[in-house]
Amino acid sequence: MAGRPLRISGTGCSLVDYLYKPVDFSGNRFKEYLSAKPGDGGLSPGRLVFTGELENFAGRAYPEIRHDLTEGMDPVAINIGGPSIVSLIHAAQLCGQSAGVYFYGCSGNDDSGLFIRQKLSTTPLNTGFYKTVDSHTPFTDVLSDPHYDSGHGERVFINNIGAAWDLFSEDLDEEFFNSQITVFGGTALVPNIHNDLKNLLIKAREHGSLTIVNTVFDFLSEKRNPGDPWPLGESVETYRHIDLLIADREEALRHSGGRTPEEAIQFFRHSGVGATIITHGPHPIHYYADHEYFVNLEPGSLPASQKVIEEIAKNPALAGDTTGCGDNFTGGVIASVAGQMIDAPGRPVDLKAAIALGVASGGFACFYHGGTFYEKFPGEKVQLVSKYYDAYLKQTEIPFK
Repeated sequence: MAGRPLRISGTGCSLVDYLYKPVDFSGNRFKEYLSAKPGDGGLSPGRLVFTGELENFAGRAYPEIRHDLTEGMDPVAINIGGPSIVSLIHAAQLCGQSAGVYFYGCSGNDDSGLFIRQKLSTTPLNTGFYKTVDSHTPFTDVLSDPHYDSGHGERVFINNIGAAWDLFSEDLDEEFFNSQITVFGGTALVPNIHNDLKNLLIKAREHGSLTIVNTVFDFLSEKRNPGDPWPLGESVETYRHIDLLIADREEALRHSGGRTPEEAIQFFRHSGVGATIITHGPHPIHYYADHEYFVNLEPGSLPASQKVIEEIAKNPALAGDTTGCGDNFTGGVIASVAGQMIDAPGRPVDLKAAIALGVASGGFACFYHGGTFYEKFPGEKVQLVSKYYDAYLKQTEIPFK
């Protein structure tokens, strides 16, 4: 790879998001579909459920359920979604010409698949092998209540895996692994990749790649064994091959079996993960780094962006929704890691600086609908995110990178 531009390759969850807002999570309609126990197929704020499981739970066809929950409203936004593709689009927008960012995925031969391809053509994200199959493109209906959690907002995700069942390890070519950074995002919604994650991580590392995994709510595991820790790949050994793990609080606790972010951090550290970041919406971000790729950091925490919180408080009309905030956070982290590798080859990556760009990126995603932002011109996203990044560096006194 010597002499080649830095390459980032990623695979995992990509789909079409249909955003419905506002949906009142405290209303009687919503309460009829609330989960009573883990894995029962009901709805829970902040979590994901599959359409078929919700149908079994409610005893009704999903189109009827959606009409009831949304009171027949049309989606306020239709967008590219998914923890993998959204984070990589954002990383590509921030990296610009300094790195090539590639996504490997699968969609159906339908209007939703055409929508993804058309919208991707307006972004700087490159596609590697993008498979088309005779199945429906994965989708998620995102129900958003902006007033939930004292006005911080929350969402419910209702997912149909669809064509994601048809993406396999064999669909990842040698160029995928011949990358300086290899990313696996939301693979719990791409089951065949998820189950083979350990072997894929090993292969990426054999090619000298830094490996990043960002997680998603694993309803398949929750359904199979309610309350038990979720597996990541075929065994706990998978963790030893992850250089950087990014998860939200719920996902981190469920994968680790811990009761607090601190306990989850200890589990991941002892399991061999090089560095971990745990997010929690507007609450503190937990982290540690103990790996050759990163500046060593003892477990600690950083706050959310005060500038974002203040702007939304002063003018609630500015707020879009929280869909994609976590995915854009991940994209910001990836972009910072890549930028540091380009600017100072061989020097350990400063994880705090990466978190700062992640916080700014996730915070900015609160100001528009959906996870993916479509630029009017190259570099627009950098300009818009930079003021939140600069403010966050000042807020936290993290040295400028």
